[in-house]
Amino acid sequence: MEGKSISLSFLFTFSSIVIPLFAISVSSTSLQYQNFVLHSLPQTQLQSQDFDAQLFSGDGYEPDPDNTLSVQLHHVDLASPSSFNATPHALFKLRLQRDAHRAKAISDLAAANITVGRRAGKPHAGGRDFSSSVVSGLSQGSGEYFTRIGVGTPSKYAYMVLDTGSDVVWIQCSPCKKCYTQSDPVFDPKKSSSFFGVSCGSPLCRRLDSASCNRKKCLYQVSYGDGSFTVGDFSTETLTFRGTRVNNVALGCGHDNEGLFVGAAGLLGLGRGRLSFPTQAGRRFGRKFSYCLVDRSASSRPSYLVFGESAVSRTAVFTPLVSNPKLDTFYYVELTGISVGGARVPSIRPSLFKLDAAGDGGVIVDSGTSVTRLTRPAYVALRDAFRMGARDLKRAPDFSLFDTCFDLSGKTEVKVPTVVLHFRGADVSLPASNYLIPVDSDGTFCFAFAGTMSGLSIIGNIQQQGFRVVFDLAGSRLGFAPHGCA
Repeated sequence: MEGKSISLSFLFTFSSIVIPLFAISVSSTSLQYQNFVLHSLPQTQLQSQDFDAQLFSGDGYEPDPDNTLSVQLHHVDLASPSSFNATPHALFKLRLQRDAHRAKAISDLAAANITVGRRAGKPHAGGRDFSSSVVSGLSQGSGEYFTRIGVGTPSKYAYMVLDTGSDVVWIQCSPCKKCYTQSDPVFDPKKSSSFFGVSCGSPLCRRLDSASCNRKKCLYQVSYGDGSFTVGDFSTETLTFRGTRVNNVALGCGHDNEGLFVGAAGLLGLGRGRLSFPTQAGRRFGRKFSYCLVDRSASSRPSYLVFGESAVSRTAVFTPLVSNPKLDTFYYVELTGISVGGARVPSIRPSLFKLDAAGDGGVIVDSGTSVTRLTRPAYVALRDAFRMGARDLKRAPDFSLFDTCFDLSGKTEVKVPTVVLHFRGADVSLPASNYLIPVDSDGTFCFAFAGTMSGLSIIGNIQQQGFRVVFDLAGSRLGFAPHGCA
């Protein structure tokens, strides 16, 4: 994936030459700007009782007349014990550390061209939409957001990580050989009348990438790039989303679960593979789902996850999904360019994001990565164009992975160059808060993009905030609806 060193070297050199010429030829007065109202990180500490109140409060969502059900999403900071009484600044630093692990794991997986899923299997029949609200879960190393789901019969509700970069659905189960600490009691399959183990020779067992047998029982194992893993019995079980029951969901019942998983009971895989929940639920929900992630630093409104026809926003602009047979779990799209201040950055060409025949390169949209990573030549060109447009703003020292920061202390509002992501068939204009983010309580803001030496670019959830992101698998397309969290 990183083998085209001569080509990348040439592109990097070319971009470093073009950007200054571009910057000189376009005056700041001719660029497009937008107002940015500043909200630094709060200084007050987060108290454990605040977490409890948010985690166990009602969804605050009323079903639509067409019986669409929406479940709320919650951020990992609400469920991680390390978050209790931590300052917002400390939580932000932890978030960036987790994000680095996540991005590296995805890039390593793509570089190895490991097939983490299969093509979609036969969907279940039915005809009712449902939705669920979303919580962020970065510390999982496998996702940023949680939702509360009922498992078994009778339903035992627990928090599960949502992850568009994973397929297998799994939950911690007793008896535990080793289980990490979670917010809810560990699920006991013996107390569920709808729990059934999967036999070794079954077609369901053969769908697993890593399966083994023990006394004719199918065993599963899922390993993550950060060293975390879950091992246990492969089964089928009923999941309940605010009253909507989905039967016979293939579920890993994990008895040995180790690593960075904190707070949540398990993971709801939302990838494109044939064991993911969207594929398993299939035609019952039209093979459509969407989520809208609220900016946690500026709003107390909840985020939501929706399944079914109601997941598709009428205001969304769509880009086709691109298939990568080497990695069919991820949601690949075609990024053709980026504009800063209303002008395309000349050296950010489609070739920098091309998915080649070997499965290398490309661009994915991921719910679990926070900061968007762009191939290094593309990032340098974007960064330099933005710096030129924002040259009237006072610069600040670098922060963590961010190399373009500004000291905006004492200000309540500034003008910043616009940023537009150009996907094939869809132009997505970002709010300023999706690319300039506070990193402390003193007025320091950083440009929330980063470069990567990997050939894979990742559109992270900071850039997705405020949009309803629509995954229309039936139409093989992905959409962005602005102001989608209202």
